[in-house]
Amino acid sequence: MKTSRTALAMMAVLALAACGNDKAPVASDQQSDKSPLAEYMGDGFVSSSGGGFKMAVRAGGAQQPSEEDLAKQRKVEDATAACMKTAGFEYVAVPPEQNAKSKFAEAFSLPPDKFAEQYGYGVSTIDWSKAGADDDSNPNTKIRSALSAAAQKAYDKALNGPNANGNGAVVIEGGKDGPSSSGQQDLGCRGKAVKQVYGEDRGMDFKKFDSLFKDIQALQKRIDTDQRVVDATSAWTDCMADAGHSGFKKVDDPREQIQQKLDTLTGNKPPTKGGPSKTVTGPPSFDKVDSAKLSELRKSEIALAVADQKCKASGYDDAYKKVQYAAEKEFVDQHKVELEAYRDETANR
Repeated sequence: MKTSRTALAMMAVLALAACGNDKAPVASDQQSDKSPLAEYMGDGFVSSSGGGFKMAVRAGGAQQPSEEDLAKQRKVEDATAACMKTAGFEYVAVPPEQNAKSKFAEAFSLPPDKFAEQYGYGVSTIDWSKAGADDDSNPNTKIRSALSAAAQKAYDKALNGPNANGNGAVVIEGGKDGPSSSGQQDLGCRGKAVKQVYGEDRGMDFKKFDSLFKDIQALQKRIDTDQRVVDATSAWTDCMADAGHSGFKKVDDPREQIQQKLDTLTGNKPPTKGGPSKTVTGPPSFDKVDSAKLSELRKSEIALAVADQKCKASGYDDAYKKVQYAAEKEFVDQHKVELEAYRDETANR
């Protein structure tokens, strides 16, 4: 899949602005320091027991953007405001530093145990379709709220393009080469601003790193099947059962169970595993969900996450980290040339 720097930046900015993900970002309860492999794969890389790796929003210390990143985000905001003015709408350029202080960001700056106590896994406890919408510090929330329903629709179209849904999230039709394959998506003033700031340069061909990605997946399987991790997982399972949460065999299972229950409650149908994704959409709103059932789910999520966190902290986390770091260090030594090539290329995007 070939994806341009502009497309990557655009999707990142739109995701941050509208939380446009099929599911809520994963709040990682892994260690907060970088693993040997993360030094090459990027700040958002975390190893995930259960057969894969993922990019995650980390509970217990968010990574801070560089000054260069902040400067570009300021330019995007300024260009968005100018474009919206031309379209006949008021839009205030919000400094990225102000967004970083939102309640939403504050939640993910909590230590993992405190996050679990307040938000569980952040699945049903946070309405991701409105993430940031209740931030009183964002003047654009107030500007949009003061408009009529018809004017709000026009505002959303001008800001995020005709594919913006009622929650302000963007729906992007996916092609065989990803969201950017058609090159014809109208992403409104915000999308135009991103193009203006980041430009349209050569794309990054991820296919040349297919072998590296496969090797990383194989590495993850080796870590998960290491006897020390297997024993630690078994001890975690017993600990969870003692806490009243039996039946979990993999450490990712509790969170997945909550996600499945929320999907059932909201009527959300996630993409079939292994199947093509036709769209990238915003998460479902909780507006039409039975409030009593949602409240009950939230209570069970927090109770489950707190027990999960305690059981992992009692031995699993240390055992997993020891195996992971040793395996990753060996992997880095064996794949240093490929990893440096990946790091250098992504650094220029």
